[in-house]
Amino acid sequence: MIHATERSAPAGREPIDWQLLTSLPASTPGEAAGKMDWYALRWKIEVFHKILKSGCRAEDSQPRTWERVVKRIALYCIVSWRVFWMTMLNRASPLAEVSQVLTPEEQAALDTVIPPKRGHPPHSTLGDYPKALARLGGWLARAHDGPPGNMVIWRGWRRLEDIVLGFKIAKTYG
Repeated sequence: MIHATERSAPAGREPIDWQLLTSLPASTPGEAAGKMDWYALRWKIEVFHKILKSGCRAEDSQPRTWERVVKRIALYCIVSWRVFWMTMLNRASPLAEVSQVLTPEEQAALDTVIPPKRGHPPHSTLGDYPKALARLGGWLARAHDGPPGNMVIWRGWRRLEDIVLGFKIAKTYG
C-alpha cells in the first residue's frame, strides 16, 4: 500500500489523502511517487475509452468478420485519440499552432460555419478551435460554462467532417 497526503492544501479545502493498493514494488519514496504518477494518468485512459465507447459507439457495431472488427476498432481508436489529443493539447498549450490539429480544409470550414463572436478577433490559435468545434457539437459557450469536454468536441468534429465534405463537393461541382 502506498499512502500519500497533500502537505499544503489550498485554503478552504481538505488536503488530499490517498491510498493506492498495488502489486508493483516500491521500496523508496521516489519509487512510490512514480507509481502514484502512473496511477494518476489512469483517468486519461478512462476518458479515451469513454470517447471510444460513447462517441464512436464501438460496442454498437456488428461486423461479421474478425478482420472487419480489427479494422473498425483501429479506425475508432484513431478518431478517439484525435479528439482526446486535441482536448488535452488545448488545455496544456492553447496558443499552439492550429495546423498541429486541424487540416487547412477543416480550419477554413470551421472559420466559415462558426465565425468568432461579435467583437472577438478571428480564430488564430489552437485555443479558439475546440470551442468552435464544441459549439458545432451543442456547447452553448455561455460565460459561466466550463471548458468544453471531449464528448461535445466529438459531436462537433463529426459535424465538421460532414461540412468539410460538403465544401469539397461544392468546390468540385459548384
